[in-house]
Amino acid sequence: MRSVMVQIPNTPTSADVARLAGVSRATVSYVLNNTSAVRISEATRRRVHEAARELGYVPHAAARSLRAGHSRMVLMPAPAIPVGPLYSRFLNELQWALGRLDYTVVQYGSVGLEGDEAARAWAELRPVAVLVPGAGLGPQGVAVLKRSGARAVVTLGPGRVEGAHALLMDHDAVGHCAGAHLYARGRRRIGVVLPGEPGLEVYSRPRLAGVRESLRGTDATVTELPLAYTEEAAAELAARWTGSGLDAVFAYNDEYAMLLMRALQDEGVRIPEDVAVIGADDLVLGRLLRPRLSTVHIELPSGQDLAELVDRAVRDPGGEPEVHTVLGASVIRRESS
Repeated sequence: MRSVMVQIPNTPTSADVARLAGVSRATVSYVLNNTSAVRISEATRRRVHEAARELGYVPHAAARSLRAGHSRMVLMPAPAIPVGPLYSRFLNELQWALGRLDYTVVQYGSVGLEGDEAARAWAELRPVAVLVPGAGLGPQGVAVLKRSGARAVVTLGPGRVEGAHALLMDHDAVGHCAGAHLYARGRRRIGVVLPGEPGLEVYSRPRLAGVRESLRGTDATVTELPLAYTEEAAAELAARWTGSGLDAVFAYNDEYAMLLMRALQDEGVRIPEDVAVIGADDLVLGRLLRPRLSTVHIELPSGQDLAELVDRAVRDPGGEPEVHTVLGASVIRRESS
């Protein structure tokens, strides 16, 4: 039988990178592990990175975890609710900032799993940190994650969880801004859209409460307007609009506002003459509408700031959990109100 010799290329090592870059293996380790305790010139760092790219060298994550005593994986469970462009931009900025700090960001889809049950699934991956969007995680879930080796558990939502760092998102303030603006524009019969998509009530209910609070003690009324995110549902609501007597609407966000505006205009309802409309998120598309859409501009936390919070928690896992109230809100008035 004829035999054929096949040469399998050697996997490049840090020693190969060191030889090509003309530095020690320790220097390669310091550079590729982004060690800040050792001063290394930018020229040397550049040579090491260029040599690693040329050789196709990739650091061994498991070996690096053994040396550090923990992984460098930050787990980001996929939100169980629809997220818009604003939140997506924030997540992209956060992933970039964590990458700069030498963490590996992994997004985890946990469809069908919620709360503490989801936490057990996350714990199986042994992340060094977990960033949990929305509500649902409880103290038991936090404890499970910490026992599995997670040094930082950070929640992003309306409330804090015992044992976890928290970024509290004040959605009441979004509704308060919208309600106060509509009242100041002379509107007194105000509708508030409540999205029909499952999971969004954790945001829409606080926004509704914020509108009610802004109008407390005034002669204005608030009407809840359940609305599915479909053209058919918007058309049905618009067909009933004239009989509702409403002269303004806070449409939860810009996407719902644009959906409803088109349906109202198709019914001959004039904006803002008959109905003032305001959304939230300050999306670019809202500026392209005619009339241009008034909105509540939402200031999300900086991805860099959150990445630094994660890094502090990883370095000092026994520290007191940090709690920060975020989500600044301010009205941008345009033609629709």
